[in-house]
Amino acid sequence: MAAARALPLTATLLTGTVALYITLVAFGNITDFGTNQQFVQHVLAMDTTFKDDDLMWRAVESKGLQDVAYIAIIVWETIAALVLILGTFQWLRHDRLRARRTSTLGLLMLMLLFGAGFLAIGGEWFAMWQSEDWNGLDAAMRVFLLSGVVLVVIHLPMERAGGSSGSGAEG
Repeated sequence: MAAARALPLTATLLTGTVALYITLVAFGNITDFGTNQQFVQHVLAMDTTFKDDDLMWRAVESKGLQDVAYIAIIVWETIAALVLILGTFQWLRHDRLRARRTSTLGLLMLMLLFGAGFLAIGGEWFAMWQSEDWNGLDAAMRVFLLSGVVLVVIHLPMERAGGSSGSGAEG
């Protein structure tokens, strides 16, 4: 019986952990707007890369476009945080079907932001990997992998004691 409760508890705690993390990230970006704004500006401007002429045409030097990108990141983070907070509360209420769906959405939002946004677009398109000063690839990989691990955990079969898998206890 304890094993039947361990996986939902794990899903709850891990979803809550990621929710807390991305909430703090979004809060920090909102309350200390300028710090990571500089990060986004430098990555998009490609001003600390190798300055390869074959790549520099990709640079976005418009402050307006840089700010739009940064605000879009903050909005995405904030929505993901809210979705994951909701997912955590659904796990706490033992509404496994909704919790799994909601948590999946929030985790995929983070995987898209940090995988497609930071690793692929920032890292490769804007050559962030070339910068010694403005390289966020390690941090992006940590969030991407953490989100992926939690996504796998919440999709492990969760069966109730006695084999019941009612609507709130999807297995």
